Amino acid sequence: MIRELNKEDFQQFWPDFKRIIAAQNSYAYEPDMSFEQAFELWCTSPLKTLVYEKQNAYEPQNHILGTYYIKANGMGPSSHICNCGYMVAESARGQGIAKQLCLHSQSLAKELGFSAMQFNAVVSTNTAAVTLWQKLGFDIIGTIPNAYQHKTLGFVDSYVMYKKLN
Repeated sequence: MIRELNKEDFQQFWPDFKRIIAAQNSYAYEPDMSFEQAFELWCTSPLKTLVYEKQNAYEPQNHILGTYYIKANGMGPSSHICNCGYMVAESARGQGIAKQLCLHSQSLAKELGFSAMQFNAVVSTNTAAVTLWQKLGFDIIGTIPNAYQHKTLGFVDSYVMYKKLN
């Protein structure tokens, strides 16, 4: 189930969020940011933030396995293009959750009046994400040389990826 996030959801997902940014292989976020900084960045600043929740009849608490935000990529004359960020818990990877989140975000973007979606900095070595975004119709429209300092690989390129929604 995909639904809007609340603070308790983010608290539950926080250990996964922290691991993802600490790995320094996909997000250009400070690896030691605090919960409050991360909540502001991921949950308060965007237009909307949603979660992928796994419901289990045998457990009292559902599990947050992924999340995404959606926001305008620019202001004024550029506000018709949105930007999204996605995270999936390491334990839930390979189950199609990122695909479901991206498809959901595209539908929501259309509902919100966006005509295109742009990812500003997809790390080139994040081949799972690059491949998935391309399968979902995104094109690499630019390469930024040495834009990302990967924790183990050093400087690697980032891609600007784009998809028209209408």
